[in-house]
Formats: sequence, structure tokens, C-alpha cells
Amino acid sequence: MTVTTGVVLAAGEGTRLRPLTRNRPKPMLPAANRPILEYVLDALLDAGVEELVVVVGYRRDRVQEHFGSTYRDAPVTYVRQEKQLGSGHALLQAREAVDGDFVAVNGDRVVDPDTVAATLDAFDGSEPVMAVRDHPNAAQYGAVRLDGDRVTDLVEKPTADEYRLINAGVYALTSDCFDRLVATPRRDGSLILTDALLPLVEEGSVRAVHTDGLWVDATYPWDLLEAARRLLDEGWVTETQRSPGVHVHRSATVHEDATLQGPVVVGPDAEIAASAVVGPDAALGRNVTVGANATVERSVVDADTRVCAASVIRDCVTGSGVVVGPGATVPGGPADVRVGDRVFPDERLGAVLADRAELGGGATCEPGTLVGVNARVGPGAFARDRVPEDGEVVR
Repeated sequence: MTVTTGVVLAAGEGTRLRPLTRNRPKPMLPAANRPILEYVLDALLDAGVEELVVVVGYRRDRVQEHFGSTYRDAPVTYVRQEKQLGSGHALLQAREAVDGDFVAVNGDRVVDPDTVAATLDAFDGSEPVMAVRDHPNAAQYGAVRLDGDRVTDLVEKPTADEYRLINAGVYALTSDCFDRLVATPRRDGSLILTDALLPLVEEGSVRAVHTDGLWVDATYPWDLLEAARRLLDEGWVTETQRSPGVHVHRSATVHEDATLQGPVVVGPDAEIAASAVVGPDAALGRNVTVGANATVERSVVDADTRVCAASVIRDCVTGSGVVVGPGATVPGGPADVRVGDRVFPDERLGAVLADRAELGGGATCEPGTLVGVNARVGPGAFARDRVPEDGEVVR
């Protein structure tokens, strides 16, 4: 059955990715040097979807300004989720914008077009179809159990470590899905999409498609480094390949004495000076500047960031408009990283430098440091743990 409409759930904040999500929603964070949401929309269009409905909420202007009213010539309709009250509530906001059966996807996870296509190929309009995949940490996600191609169990973040399959977040749904959502009880005030499917699961009326295409989730800041690594390894970049694993946008400038170690991607209008070393596993966004003798390794550097001369950043994720001063150092992980009230031991994260953060000349970040929006680490100063938004470290 032909399905032409794709609904993308892109309203969430991504609180565990703060301070990177202080000014933008999680789907707009960079996976390599493009927003996560771009990969999602590409997957839908490459699978044959012709029109897009995007559910926006937190910092919705960042999504709408980036994509506008069309994407790759496909019309884009935006609907609002004013409060983040669950995936089912988000989908319900698209009811008036959808006519007939449709495919729904999470907007904050990179998904392979083949996964979307396989889900649609298995859909005949009589019952829902969902994509599932193997995952070593199924308990972190929506876990699934199958009998043949039938879903027999669907559990959000199970406490028992007995599942090997997860819900990949791609659903082909019949038009009566919205009525089912309306009739579904809320859980702690939230309406969960999978709760609306549970009665059908009990009837044996939800079909599964087992997929193994690329699937990347970013729950914590260090996941963005892993996402970039995997995307670069797979060559999922749009820039021109200059040599194996080295992708450089035609408008970027790379000095002949600079070294690019693949896999690496250099975005539009970026500039890399003499004797700089970029890569491996490095992604530079639009208008990034890397100064002479600087080193950028295993890092995601977002738009308009300046990495000044002789500075070194490893295992680093930056927001936009960051300044890394001359001779500043982010030595790299592993580290114990505090996210909210939890400490995650031995994560490979040098530092997070949120939008417009600044490391002064000769400054150093201890591995695992989270530097907030507009925060400043002064010249020669040493930062550790967290530097709050608008905060300053002077020694």
C-alpha cells in the first residue's frame, strides 16, 4: 500500500543533553556536521514519502527557520505541541494535518532510509507495522518481544535485562490511530504512543519488521561523538570526498600545509590554517575556523566556532559561536561526567562547550567538563565539572 505522508516527532528538548539544548531542541543538534533531523527527513523522502508533517515544540523556531516550508521540494507542515506530554500526545497534534494512513518516526534519532522503506513495504493498511532491531542495551529503550513477525510484548525501559530487541521508532499506522490515542489512558500525565498499540499487541495485530540498518541515538553529550564517528565511518556526508574518508565542502578553505586525517568532514565556509591537524573522527560545521598549529581530534565542532592557533581539543562537543583561545587545551577523556543528579563513570568526553562559550588563551578543561551557554573560562584558568550559564572561571 502506498503511504505518502510522514509525521516526524520533533518537539522534545533533550534535557540530558544540556547545556547543548539550552537554545535548540535535541533534533537540531549536530550528528557529524548536519542536524539530526535532516537525516530523519532524508530517510523519509528517500523511502518514497512525498509530504512531511513535523511536530515541533521546544525552541520550535530553530526547526522552522532551518527547514522552511519545503525540504528537498517536499512540502513541510508544522504542528505545535505546546507542552511536552509524551510521544502519543505529540502525534495527536498532527491529526488535522494527516489524511489517511501514514508513517511516523522519531525526529531525534538518525535512521536508515532502508528501515523506513522496509516498514512501508510490510504495511498493507490493515494493521500497524513497526520497525525493531537488535540492541545490546535494550533496557534503555522500548523493548520488544516477537513471535514470528508479531509483536507479543512492548515495554518502555524494562527493569529486567532479558530483552534483545528494541523499538526503532518507525511506525506505519492506520488512520484510526488518532482515535486510539484519544481513548488511551495517560500515564503520569503523559500520553505514550506505544500505550495506544498495547491492545493491538494483545490481539496479535501489530506486525514487526526486523531491520539492521544504521540507527543512531544521542541521549547524552558523549553520544554525539559516537554518532559522528559512525556517520563518518559510513560516509553519510554530503561534502565532496577529496581522498578516502576526507570530505570537504567546496566553499571551505584548507591550507596546503594543514593535515586532514580521515574520517573527517569539513563544512561550508570553514577555514583551516597552516600546520593545523584535524581528525580523525572530526566534524567541522559551517564557518568554523581552525587556527595555525591547532589540533581537533574526535570532536564535533558546530557552526561559527573559532579554534585559535596552537589550541588542542579532543573528545569535545561544541555549540555554535564558541571561541577556543590560543593555546587552550581540552585534553580528552575518559572521565566521570555529571548529568543532572547522576554521575556516569569513564565516559569518553573531553568537554562540552555550549553556545558562545569561551576558553581564554592557555585555559584548560579537565575531562568531562560541561561549560554552559555564554560562560567564560579566563586566560590560563582551569575548569572542571560544570561551569554554569553566564558563569566565569578566573583561575
